[in-house]
Amino acid sequence: MANRGKSLDSEIFSIADLQAKASEKLPRVFKEFFNEGAMDLITVKDNEDAFNRYKIRPRVLRDVSNLDTSTTICNTKVSFPFGFAPAATHKIAHPDGEIGTSKVAAEANICMALSSHATCSLEDVIAEGSGNPYMIQFIILKDRNITRQLLERAESETHRFVSLIIAGAKSSYVTESGYKAVMLTVDAPMLGRRLNEYRNSFGIPKGMGYPNLAPGSDMSNLTETGEGLAYGELRMFEIFLQTPNDIFLEDGIEWAEAIAWIRSVTKLEIWVKGIYTAEDVALAIQHGVNGVVISNHGGRQLDGVPATLDALRECAPVAKGKIAIAIDGGIRRGTDIFKALALGADYCFAGRIPIWGLAYNGTKGVELAVKLLQEEFKLAMCLAGCKTIKDINKSHLSILETNGVLSKL
Repeated sequence: MANRGKSLDSEIFSIADLQAKASEKLPRVFKEFFNEGAMDLITVKDNEDAFNRYKIRPRVLRDVSNLDTSTTICNTKVSFPFGFAPAATHKIAHPDGEIGTSKVAAEANICMALSSHATCSLEDVIAEGSGNPYMIQFIILKDRNITRQLLERAESETHRFVSLIIAGAKSSYVTESGYKAVMLTVDAPMLGRRLNEYRNSFGIPKGMGYPNLAPGSDMSNLTETGEGLAYGELRMFEIFLQTPNDIFLEDGIEWAEAIAWIRSVTKLEIWVKGIYTAEDVALAIQHGVNGVVISNHGGRQLDGVPATLDALRECAPVAKGKIAIAIDGGIRRGTDIFKALALGADYCFAGRIPIWGLAYNGTKGVELAVKLLQEEFKLAMCLAGCKTIKDINKSHLSILETNGVLSKL
């Protein structure tokens, strides 16, 4: 007798299916922009392959009735340990853009980190929130006023949103809505060399821009001639190659200055994204950062670095009990989330998955993606013998050594 349950979609049964269908719908220039990464794509592929190197060790005859997949991030309860990583230009995938992504994050009660290169304003994105936590991602620019304005907008929007909720006498839980943290990307003092952008002369469509970057500032020097072209009309790689050094990526800043400057601008939690090593986790702890994200930018920066899951194995013991630790990169299954948590992650992010959802079917496609992952994760917990998130630990994993021996972690 079949006992497969009801399908969520007639064509999509996994994130791999979603990626394939989304890729069919996207023009080559945008498909490769979203799906590929730096140089030879070694790290892009390894991020996914790493999850297959670790095997789940189920425990049986455990009470797994009333499974609880919930956890917390930014002191806010969420439905399960998965959220949307900051990824640029959602509107390229579908007109719903980041607003559609935000609607799903709110409905599913998960965390969303908004890219500073989003194609919808941070105000419009947070307006869809319903108690779930949001973060605003940024890179410190040489023109600090651009970065300052972005962070101040996020924090003021949080205060405005919370005060309205209090005035409306909603529950104390809902008052947690708003931008709860800023997320500093630290692995991009220069952009990685993404060959697809050169081959395809990548550029975002006319009329599409980055409303969270310096509204009201003079951006004319981000054009090929200094005038006549809108910021969003330039090919992405030309922006970084031609932009004067005094306005773009800050490549001379170090830990102490960076964190102190952020604290002078905002009172929101500070998370650092783009950590690869235990040494940098220790520095994040030393400087009082609230959380770190083990990330290699989805393989879009330095090709040949370790898969994020392998880096997590090195970093998690240093973070344990001292700082929140999350991971992104390569997550495609609910079992991937389980494995990351077993290796010490508190939370998992993904950037491409909501984009594939948008490309497939707009907001409904993103909703489908989250439901697939949530069902798979719940199933993994049940079959592994874990009733709550706290039950998941490294005793539930083993690794297949090169000599063919299955070794318990």
